[in-house]
Amino acid sequence: METNELEKPEYYINRELSLLEFNVRVLAQAKNETVPLLERLNYLCISSSNLDEFFEVRVASVLQMANIDSNACSSDGLTPHEQLEQIAIKSHELVNDQYHVLNEILIPELAKENIQFVRRDKWTDLQRKWLNKFFNEELLPILTPVGLDSAHPFPRILNKSLNFIISLTGKDAFGRNSGRAILQVPRALPRIIQLPVDETQSGHYDFVFLSSIIHAFVNELFNGMTVKGCHQFRVTRNSDFFVDDDAIDDLLHAVEGELVMRNYGDEVRMEVDENCPEQTVLFLRERFRLNAERVFKTKGPVNLSRLQAIFSLIERPDLKFPPFKPYAPTQLGRKKNIFDAIKKQDILLHHPYESFLPVVEFIRQSALDPSVLAIKQTLYRTGTDSPVVNALVKAARAGKEVTVVIELRARFDEKENIDLAAKLQEAAVHVVYGVVGYKTHAKMCLVLRKEGKILQNYVHMGTGNYHPKTARLYTDYGLFSCNKELGEDVRRIFVQLTSLGKVTKLNKLLQSPFTLHTGLIKKIEREIENKNNGKSAKIIIKVNAVVEELLIQALYRASQAGVEVKLIVRGVCCLRPGIKGISENIEVRSIIGRFLEHTRVYMFENAGNSEVFCSSADLMNRNMFNRVETCFPIENKKLHERIMTDLNSYLKDNSQSWLLQSDGSYIQVLPKEGEEPYKVQSELLRKAG
Repeated sequence: METNELEKPEYYINRELSLLEFNVRVLAQAKNETVPLLERLNYLCISSSNLDEFFEVRVASVLQMANIDSNACSSDGLTPHEQLEQIAIKSHELVNDQYHVLNEILIPELAKENIQFVRRDKWTDLQRKWLNKFFNEELLPILTPVGLDSAHPFPRILNKSLNFIISLTGKDAFGRNSGRAILQVPRALPRIIQLPVDETQSGHYDFVFLSSIIHAFVNELFNGMTVKGCHQFRVTRNSDFFVDDDAIDDLLHAVEGELVMRNYGDEVRMEVDENCPEQTVLFLRERFRLNAERVFKTKGPVNLSRLQAIFSLIERPDLKFPPFKPYAPTQLGRKKNIFDAIKKQDILLHHPYESFLPVVEFIRQSALDPSVLAIKQTLYRTGTDSPVVNALVKAARAGKEVTVVIELRARFDEKENIDLAAKLQEAAVHVVYGVVGYKTHAKMCLVLRKEGKILQNYVHMGTGNYHPKTARLYTDYGLFSCNKELGEDVRRIFVQLTSLGKVTKLNKLLQSPFTLHTGLIKKIEREIENKNNGKSAKIIIKVNAVVEELLIQALYRASQAGVEVKLIVRGVCCLRPGIKGISENIEVRSIIGRFLEHTRVYMFENAGNSEVFCSSADLMNRNMFNRVETCFPIENKKLHERIMTDLNSYLKDNSQSWLLQSDGSYIQVLPKEGEEPYKVQSELLRKAG
């Protein structure tokens, strides 16, 4: 079939609707009775925070496209307005399901475990007395209601902040009667208040929503007036800022300027208490220029993600995932010389099953080792007070040549990365911000060590960030190697990032935006050729997203040639499997479990001489063409076999897998009759234990 035939819209799933389907799968974990109860609450919160980002970034993007070119079509043939219509239907269904899960499933189940959200109409006299005192001492002094009149216009509402619109009667001290007021709640205030057992005779885990406290005592903010109505609302804004790389002189200052505006981007969604009168909802809609499709009426707190706070307040190990201690390979222990270990053989770490500490130790030993002359590293997300950053600072202060490429535009981590850049520069680290027009998303560290007369390269490359916290929550691979050609490739990429010059040919790595896209297509085409010649051919790809059309078309051609294609895609997948004559040889599955699947792996059978690559890149346009990414081979035979075993374990999962159907929906895989349940993440934990 000709390539243009594979461009038909019916062969593609809409990216935005696929992302919503991912959140449906996340929410399903909140309903899953085999998951510990407090972890189920966490999944509900995650689905809520994911939906926030979906509106802040994805819906905002579609709205912008609707204004720029309303006739433009995505690969699936939908115009922006058609996408918005379908997004509205699916997202309203999702939100309704979220509050159903909260009110009808989780709250009753938590109550059975003596964990209660005490409603206002159930407060005892002692509880009401304590809460009134809490309101007057902790809340009233810092709450500032704004009456709406000609001298007090509608205030600017912060992105995703908790607010109340209050209906009033009567006149204030100056004889004014505006009829409405807005109350903005500071973000620093906790959204869940735990009732003290001794003072209120409450249960050990009795909680009250902050919104309930404000509702109960809001009249004390309006002395002499009568509160007729008080309703919470929250506005989500466009948070995907734009920096014109061609029109700026200083990227750092440009990003800082855009961060200030993030809280006040265009409105894309409003959540409001379901009991809010229609007249008041209409007033808010007009103020925020929102149509009815983008208004969500909630049956509880307008921000479910803030419920996650109670997880750390409740000491009930029986309601949480069992704790685990990541395995630390003995050859990479703190007292072992890490360079000697890497010199013996390549070392592969699989987080979180294996500890992230060896990565920190690699940099720490590099900082202390007098033979180490230089360290070069990329940082995309690291977290606050990062041990990786602290080790780099020590290295610089010890006189090492330390160069760090920081991506300032790592979405929602921009402020942390700006602060990180300042901290590193204070320690005399050479800090650069990558290449104008491209995000630096590659995860790599290069250490140059003088060994006799030889300058030896040691590298660490990974599929995830140098972030110790997420290394306990995300699955990622990290490779240590002192392979000469691999080290030289990494060095050349750092030269690209820190200086000016043309692209030089790499020995082993595929790199975006230069060779990764074409390299992957060539490897897919090789599988097609092998299949046509009667040789063994198979493709297994594990990534977070599949979006880029030319790669999807290459996979379609592979399927048409009879190549078996197995895709393990955590989130968005625009490829539509199971189409007769197009993709019946393609299977797409998603794994949703305790850990966020984040590894990116590409396996090509290559006529029995299989190749395995790990990468920082997903199959997305941005990863292929607008970012600096790396894709590195796993050449050590044992490590290669280990990853192949892992991939086959993912394909064997019959308890946490979801299979993508040709209509874009997902069906959960369940054990067949007589078949033992198999959870890949549990099995990997068991092996690492």
